[in-house]
Amino acid sequence: MKTDITLKITEKMALQAKENLNKANFGHLGTHFDVMNKEFPLEYTECAGVVFDVSGIKGRDIDIPDVDMGKVHAGMFVIFYTGYIETVEYGTKAYFAAHPQLSGALIDALLDAGIFLLGIDCAGVRCGAEHTPKDFYCAQRGVFIIENLCNLAALPGKENLLIHTYPLSRAGWSGLPCRVIAEESGVPSSGTA
Repeated sequence: MKTDITLKITEKMALQAKENLNKANFGHLGTHFDVMNKEFPLEYTECAGVVFDVSGIKGRDIDIPDVDMGKVHAGMFVIFYTGYIETVEYGTKAYFAAHPQLSGALIDALLDAGIFLLGIDCAGVRCGAEHTPKDFYCAQRGVFIIENLCNLAALPGKENLLIHTYPLSRAGWSGLPCRVIAEESGVPSSGTA
């Protein structure tokens, strides 16, 4: 079974996003990652994946004790289901201003585990002035952050996910839109497919 976890952008959503976020253009609209002067490796297009349900965490950063790090392995796509995109409309000012965040310690633990991709169903893993520096920090370690994922509610707890990620092939853009599909495949959740 395959689940499209890419946000489908309507004209209304695009107009709202452009109104409320300076960088909202074709590269930073909807499901995308910030390139940070790096190239997306082809081996990242298919990765074993895990989705963590952190939707119950409110009023604080999502931290290491909130996830089972034993399920995280090198070469994986690790995704966080916060439920935010389901409750706050994409493109609105509120959507970009106060979304859930991952703690610095959790991000470091994921990077140390050797993951390839880090996904979240909101505008980023950090808010405001911390957003771009954290994207750059991760990219320097070979990890891209895929933002604005959706349709994640049924995926936490599923074993053996294979996540397909296909960014547009463009040069000179600061953000690359991508299509992301989660497949229940029988592939062991321990690294690349």
